Amino acid sequence: MLLAIDVGNTQTVFGLFEGDRLREQFRVGTDPTHTGDELAVLVRGFVDLSTLEGIVLCSSVPQLVREYEGFAERWAGVELLVLGPGVSTGVPIRYDDPREVGPDRIANTVAARERHGAPCVVVDFGTSTNFDVVSAAGEFAGGVLAPGIEISMDALFSRAARLPKVPFVAPERVISQTTVAALQSGLVYGFAGQVDAIVDRIRDELGAPDAPVVATGGLAELIVPHSRTITALDQELTLQGLRLVWERNR
Repeated sequence: MLLAIDVGNTQTVFGLFEGDRLREQFRVGTDPTHTGDELAVLVRGFVDLSTLEGIVLCSSVPQLVREYEGFAERWAGVELLVLGPGVSTGVPIRYDDPREVGPDRIANTVAARERHGAPCVVVDFGTSTNFDVVSAAGEFAGGVLAPGIEISMDALFSRAARLPKVPFVAPERVISQTTVAALQSGLVYGFAGQVDAIVDRIRDELGAPDAPVVATGGLAELIVPHSRTITALDQELTLQGLRLVWERNR
């Protein structure tokens, strides 16, 4: 069994693979203060560590990489592969400094090319909303970074004392007669419009008006039904990308 771990700034997603099949997937809040021993207690609640043959990791929280290394060595007793500079992915990185590209974005590119073809665009709804572009040649061609849904709404609530926090659900109609519904309308249709506008420009620059657009991430399911340009929802994308990188390097 292979354990794939995607450590984001807000949430961490674990995936347990048997061959190329994702058997289990679970999501927890990311705590940057966790030690390797605490991670062992956490992961043991979901996974029988004795069944693991390896662990592959991408992390947006650098200080946790060392702790996962300690966890893999002391508690799991298996090899840990950390996706980063020097790891073979098979995907050329067309970026001025490839070290600046988040490893989760590379994992998404690897999986998107394999599962959805090239060219294509990945929209990852996380702490930030990432647009990752796969060129027709299968390269990571760059992308767009925008503020994420949750941090945008948190900023609004912190600056406007009279606005209540609202559930992240779509209202019945765009024109709203209550403050809660109006906020939900701005959230859902505003971010869907942002996605469509950016994707239109990306497709124009690629010269690929029909390039598939793949959504992933924690809040993707909220936005996908209201977007004109998103063509697929793939919540396994990052984990599958990690699996592919593991297989390439093992």
